[in-house]
Amino acid sequence: MATKVIMPQLGESVVEGTVTHWFKKEGEPIAEFESLLEVNTDKVDSEIPSPAEGVLLKILAAEGETVKAGTIIAWIGKPGESLGEDAGGGSVHAVGETALAAEATVPPARSVTAGRDRDLGFISPVVAKLAAEYNLDLTRIQGSGQGGRITKKDVLAYLQGGAKDEPAQQPAIWETPGEGDLFRPTELMFPGGAPPSTPPAAPSQPQPAPPASGSRVVAHSAMRKRIAEHMLLSKRTAPHVTTIMEADLKRVVAHREASKPAFARDGVNLTYTAYFAASAVAALKAFPQVNSSWSDEGLILHGDIHLGIAVSLGEEGLIVPVIRHADGLSLLGLARAINDLAQRARAHRLQPDEVKGGTFSITNHGISGSLFATPIINQPQCGILGVGAVQKRAVVVEGDAIAVRPMVYLSLTFDHRILDGASADGFLAKIAHVLETWSG
Repeated sequence: MATKVIMPQLGESVVEGTVTHWFKKEGEPIAEFESLLEVNTDKVDSEIPSPAEGVLLKILAAEGETVKAGTIIAWIGKPGESLGEDAGGGSVHAVGETALAAEATVPPARSVTAGRDRDLGFISPVVAKLAAEYNLDLTRIQGSGQGGRITKKDVLAYLQGGAKDEPAQQPAIWETPGEGDLFRPTELMFPGGAPPSTPPAAPSQPQPAPPASGSRVVAHSAMRKRIAEHMLLSKRTAPHVTTIMEADLKRVVAHREASKPAFARDGVNLTYTAYFAASAVAALKAFPQVNSSWSDEGLILHGDIHLGIAVSLGEEGLIVPVIRHADGLSLLGLARAINDLAQRARAHRLQPDEVKGGTFSITNHGISGSLFATPIINQPQCGILGVGAVQKRAVVVEGDAIAVRPMVYLSLTFDHRILDGASADGFLAKIAHVLETWSG
């Protein structure tokens, strides 16, 4: 009897995966526990072993395809074995569940919130708002986005098709000019009349010119597609504002030079990133509003500080592993965690759950020589700290004297729905103060 190959759930919060590579082709033999395919989940690649010995009879998920966890993606069996009607794939259910589901009536609409939904995948704020206003059951809408994601266009097409549920309450005069835009009163956009029955089409994506002679097209990797999707989502979701300050690292440099030998004896490389992480933790404790996420119901203040540290993978892209409960770690503990996550990230040995659940992020772009930058927020977080290169510069110090000091530019990009300029500046000033008065 043929054996199903199931898309595994590679983490507690991982609901789907993208097939990046099949190590075997249809018809090729494979041993039990031999690597069968590679799956990418949120920029983490994992090799999936074969659940049985035999021949790869049929592949149901092509390379580059994103499927939900629990979906049949291939079959393994004896050479020439017939699969019959089972070859079509689909999700795996408990015995009898499929038949019961076919006979069941359409389930009542359930409330959804923006963000990652266990059953529906990612739900944008616009889609969540439309679903609430029109009392929609999103499970009845076929998504056309990447990996089956439900987009605003899908919801509007569903409504225009007359297949909407009766709204519990007629929605107010709001319209959605574009996914990620602020909701605006219809009367301001259509004075003296109602909006047109057919919503305006979204502007088409400008297409690049055909490659010139000598040019070539390099296919996007799964990681690059994930990065592009996440960055676009962030810019459309939150109004980004960046504030920049500088800090004198004289005390930090002295402490690091004095402490490096002791840290090395513990097998830890003490980098500046550990100091920036420690100062960010102190500032997040002083300004808990920064350690939050936006929701339509209210501000979600996170009880724990889970610090994301951006790690460059060179031309492959960028990944942000998370230091969990960073507020409970010393400088040594932070440095050890940063070393471990960075090394395993570059060796592609992170687990999918290790890049999820961050509440605030840091990107040390100064490693490449950049002085300052305006990073994009890692949704659904409130902000991200950018750290520039540490440079010796002539500065005016106490008594109007001029001295050469190791200086660094710090930038905070924040969600203006959550923070205003004063609170954001207070948070960044706290980070600078901790660094400038470092005592160990």
